[in-house]
Amino acid sequence: MSKQQRVYPEYGFWSGALFGTITGMASLLTFQYLSGILRRPRLTSKAILSEREEFENEEAQAIFISTESLRSGIQTRRLTHKLNKEIVHAGYRNFSESWARDFSFAAYGLLALKQYNPIKETLEAFLWHQTSEGQLPVKLHSLNVITRFMHSFFGREQPTEMLLRPKYLSAHGAPSLDGQALLVIAALEYTQATGNLAFLEKHWEELKAAISWLDNYRKGVDQDPLLHQGAFADWADSVARHGRVLYTNVIYWKALSEMALASACLDLQQEAVYYFVKAENVSRAINRYFWRNDLGYFITSEKLTQLSSDGNLLAIAWGLAKREQAESILRVMKETRMADPVPTRVTHPAYPRWLIAPENILGGMASYHTSASWFWIGAWHIIALAKTGYRDEAQRLVSSILQVIVRDRQVNEVYAPNGQPLASMWYTPEAPLTWNAGMVIHAYHVLENSRQEERKTLPLFDKIME
Repeated sequence: MSKQQRVYPEYGFWSGALFGTITGMASLLTFQYLSGILRRPRLTSKAILSEREEFENEEAQAIFISTESLRSGIQTRRLTHKLNKEIVHAGYRNFSESWARDFSFAAYGLLALKQYNPIKETLEAFLWHQTSEGQLPVKLHSLNVITRFMHSFFGREQPTEMLLRPKYLSAHGAPSLDGQALLVIAALEYTQATGNLAFLEKHWEELKAAISWLDNYRKGVDQDPLLHQGAFADWADSVARHGRVLYTNVIYWKALSEMALASACLDLQQEAVYYFVKAENVSRAINRYFWRNDLGYFITSEKLTQLSSDGNLLAIAWGLAKREQAESILRVMKETRMADPVPTRVTHPAYPRWLIAPENILGGMASYHTSASWFWIGAWHIIALAKTGYRDEAQRLVSSILQVIVRDRQVNEVYAPNGQPLASMWYTPEAPLTWNAGMVIHAYHVLENSRQEERKTLPLFDKIME
């Protein structure tokens, strides 16, 4: 018998035994993994079932639902075995964890409700995990993305008794520049609203370090004041917009502006001038790189000429856009019906399909960050309208949002172009989403305050005219 014809049956036996052992162990581990998930409590609806008759009007009912949706995200979590904090979660079903950007926007609603402690303690938790280079976590979590999905897919609550751990990169491996700057803004908004200068003084060096870390993302530091981000790196993390992006740089400008004001409050005049000059340089660069007179709005990036509502509305609401720019942006948004049927759509026109993350396409959620609508953007739309003097239009958008909240009995994550919650066979939208709920409350308060200021001014104006 030749060497090629020889058979070694013992090798077949051992390879089969090894394969069987590995397969058995994998099956056992899979069984234990799934059993651990299936033993968790079932997800329950967070819909608010109160009846219309219990409230003065539909607005009151919707604000109550929004408030309860926001408060439901506050959970006591452990940073160590001995250290607990009140942490603001992004949601309940999919996101039982704290994301920097979600929390920072939700904080506006908590400030309106004077719920200060969860803001303070969530900020402390993020600052506690700041790296020596100044980077803050993208989120604080206890489960990986696959385990989170499996809990949601099988309709089980995520465990909240596990220690929170920091995560410094997004799912696509990019750092979060917008989340970093938003945490600085949230900290300074909290300080301003509460007058808690002790908090500001205690964490001032950490906030400065956070801004310094962002400066690493400027290209040719002496020439370009703007931040350059990677693909899938900001809140629209299913879209590969990269380089100089409007939204991220408007947030960066706001963080610098707030740092200038905070420096002045601490009587740090040199630092106040330093941050003011940086903010002014960023503002000029935003106008230079993004404003298009022919289109009437700030474009998304150097390569994307879409009107992205996030950066444009923040530019108006925060005062970066000039009056004529604000009016032009709002006019284009009205002409393109970006607030219909639900305020407000992410972009017009939609981003091309080749920019969308493959997992969103395969999961049937390609429109998630394009033609879908989000209440947090609708809230900034309302604020932008109110600040520009279009209170009637702002009220129309408020009414549209509040009607949907009453209809759904909760604040959903995202809405399809037909006005219904966006979902697919593989994904059930978050409900409630604290980010949306907090911003709806904030926008409602801004509009109410705007009305009150108008009522105070009108009688005086009439008297002068007489």
